[in-house]
Amino acid sequence: MAQRVTLRKRTPYNTTSSRRRVVKTPGGKLVYHHLKKLATAPKCGDCGIALPGIPALRPRQYATISKTQKTVRRAYGGSRCAGCVKQRILRAFLVEEAKIVKRVIKSQQKPAGRK
Repeated sequence: MAQRVTLRKRTPYNTTSSRRRVVKTPGGKLVYHHLKKLATAPKCGDCGIALPGIPALRPRQYATISKTQKTVRRAYGGSRCAGCVKQRILRAFLVEEAKIVKRVIKSQQKPAGRK
């Protein structure tokens, strides 16, 4: 007959916060090891992919690690991926170019209207 394993915590319910694994000790006993919740990696705010270079931790654990581990040294480092930052820069550049072109066309049409 299999050995009985007793719960080590008071919660009898099988919830995500009380997950457990049966482990055999060096003395030959079976005991429960309570597992922590799985962490998810922070996602890019634009496209939703996991941000590379930032560890996947539980929210409170980010308070214990250094700032250099929480971000990437780039504009929008800890919130947007490199591809989305590139798109934003390109879009801003093209918008400015369009404004300049519009201004030049307007200035070329003004003298023609006066003559």
